[in-house]
Amino acid sequence: MGLVYYKEPELEKPLLIASWPGIGNIGLMAVDTLRSLLGAEYFAEIEPAEFFYPRRVIIRGGELKDMEFPGSRFYYKRLKERDLILFVGEEQPAEGGRAYAEGTKAYQMANLVLDLAVRFGCSRVYTSGAAVTTIHHSVIPRVWAVPNTGHLLSEVKRLGNTVVMSEIEERGGQGSITGLNGLLLGVARKRGLDAICLMGEIPIYLQGLPFPYPKASKSVLEVLAAAAGISVDTRSMDELISRSESEIGRLFESFPSEVREQIDKLRKLTDTRQAETGPITEEDKKKILEDIDKMFKQEPKGE
Repeated sequence: MGLVYYKEPELEKPLLIASWPGIGNIGLMAVDTLRSLLGAEYFAEIEPAEFFYPRRVIIRGGELKDMEFPGSRFYYKRLKERDLILFVGEEQPAEGGRAYAEGTKAYQMANLVLDLAVRFGCSRVYTSGAAVTTIHHSVIPRVWAVPNTGHLLSEVKRLGNTVVMSEIEERGGQGSITGLNGLLLGVARKRGLDAICLMGEIPIYLQGLPFPYPKASKSVLEVLAAAAGISVDTRSMDELISRSESEIGRLFESFPSEVREQIDKLRKLTDTRQAETGPITEEDKKKILEDIDKMFKQEPKGE
């Protein structure tokens, strides 16, 4: 079990940006799009056999030739502004049928990712994921930020379209991050590495759907680029966003009228949040969420 290196690139204090699948695949899509836009090179991976069952076995001529596992791969890019290492994990090493990683295997994987970060002298670690909240799907998602040390707060607050998770009013200064995105943050703190988790907002009524939410991925990608001090052209994501919006629109029209009315109130809530005037009441918000929850309990749920 461990890391396998196919190259030993010379990098100067790179940022490490890590991602795994999660709600709406928000973080994974953001980081993998960044990898593609930059043309980052594959140079290392975490050996998969200790963490995952094979996805399939490959048979040729009646003989088993190979086994295919989920990838946990590292890519690098040298840039004038900042060297980068990107980690793209195709699956979280979950145990007991859970969707998100926890337990011994998760802790081992987090440490292997950070072993590579230490080896290459990474100056900062980022993880990326989703923030489920009461926004309407028509708005541009914000990015919630959680640093693992207080001295990063002022830096996070300077990033555009970003809000510190603990300062969101309805959260009362509290919160949690599920799976490896949160675990990596904590392990980095234990090992003395600065780390920040960036999470794109997704409407609460879309969190269980089995398709991505690229609108939030674009928000996360833009914040990651700003944090790294680089410029990337995100227009390639616009077609994906347009298709996603069409799918969501068709889904929305299939909802009962009373549920659509409740969801439309979230548009007012979001507009109010941005204008900072006259919020809808907590009772309104509670009723919205109760109606949405009832609807999804009556319908078969996706992943």
